Amino acid sequence: MNNLLKNLFSSFNKLKDGSGDSAIGVDIGSSAIKIVEIKKRGNKAVLETYGAIALGPYADLEAGQVTNLPVEKVILALKEVLRQSDASGNSLALSIPVQSSLIFTIELPAKLGEEQIASIIPIEARKYIPVPITEVSIDYFKIPKKESSFEEMNAVTDVPKKEEEKMNVLVVTTQNDAVARYRSIVSGCNLKVSFFEIEIFSSIRSNFEHELSPVLLIDFGALHTKLSMVEFGMVQSHHTINRGGSSISDSISKSLSISFSEAEKMKKNFGLFGSPTEKSLADIIKVHIDYIFSETNNVLLEYEKKNKRIISKVILTGGGSLLKGLKEMAINNFQAEVEIGNPFSKVTAPAFLEKVLLAMGPEFAVALGLALRKLQ
Repeated sequence: MNNLLKNLFSSFNKLKDGSGDSAIGVDIGSSAIKIVEIKKRGNKAVLETYGAIALGPYADLEAGQVTNLPVEKVILALKEVLRQSDASGNSLALSIPVQSSLIFTIELPAKLGEEQIASIIPIEARKYIPVPITEVSIDYFKIPKKESSFEEMNAVTDVPKKEEEKMNVLVVTTQNDAVARYRSIVSGCNLKVSFFEIEIFSSIRSNFEHELSPVLLIDFGALHTKLSMVEFGMVQSHHTINRGGSSISDSISKSLSISFSEAEKMKKNFGLFGSPTEKSLADIIKVHIDYIFSETNNVLLEYEKKNKRIISKVILTGGGSLLKGLKEMAINNFQAEVEIGNPFSKVTAPAFLEKVLLAMGPEFAVALGLALRKLQ
């Protein structure tokens, strides 16, 4: 974390009385760790500090490159970012990567009781889970029924009456090994775990306001791009595209015969607007974005056909959403409102940091979403 920002937050904190509940959200990604600490003062969530650290150097790689570090190296990195950001809490909320989980929806008779649902879910889940059921933890949520008046306004076609007799249940499974790995990391830092949460749920919490119509959340990560169809604040479906920001930088590096760090710098400085010295830069980036949007369009089409619902808004989040020109390209691609997420709008922070937090917000969406849940 920038030392200037660290000092500014330190001064800001001295103005406070030190009371209130603290929450630290930790997002351990494939290329970086991001942390956010917030505190509850009255009815407000106040930003205490935030920080990020690249994991590449811990694997003798460059910042921004994807890593697969052993637990010991991740512990060192987490300790360092907590130290640099001057985080004071001793209990962390951690995200679980979506690739260590499985999210799907099943349809069940609406008349089933809770005990019946709980016994049926593991049996049904076996059809979707590619590993033994003993290797995962399962949770589920009943998706609320849509109001008829809302359906009439937004449905593409009439909803069959038989749907009134059914209910959709969102099933979430998490690999036990992944949870054990993160417990080891936190334990290695001599800290405690408050809870674990799959990253997309944290991102939804920090990016959404009170949207009722269907919304597509596109999370541009370093390794993957995650698509979440959300309605009434509930995930309706989820899809992962195996391409992200690191893939783009790799292509730039190889195509222009420059280092990964130089490629990262060019990507951030010019993006889809293109470089005056490297005319091919925009085209290299566009190949990847075209692929991601093409896959997204296929997912959208399938969702709209199956659910007879039209997406009203697209929210871009994750570090890759800050790519220059991406929003404009998204507007041209999607027949919907497009906006870049602004997670830090959910917390109170010094006014002079407004522009900085607006620009960096999408990178910290998951960490902030975790912290917000902990305060709730």
